[in-house]
Amino acid sequence: MRLTFLGSTSERTSCPSLYETDRGTVVVQGYKVVDDEALADLQHVLEGETAVEVPRELLVDIARRVLI
Repeated sequence: MRLTFLGSTSERTSCPSLYETDRGTVVVQGYKVVDDEALADLQHVLEGETAVEVPRELLVDIARRVLI
């Protein structure tokens, strides 16, 4: 799988960031959610999956640039 950097709301070398893959998917780089109450709210988490936190404005910014 190859990644193409889409953008970030932080400095270039840190997270959170979004990437597009050559498989038609998106990779999210962010801080791993470790809060037990938040993790208990997740649904359908499969083996090998985790949750990461990203700011809403990052998703909105990338959506505007990618979808327009």
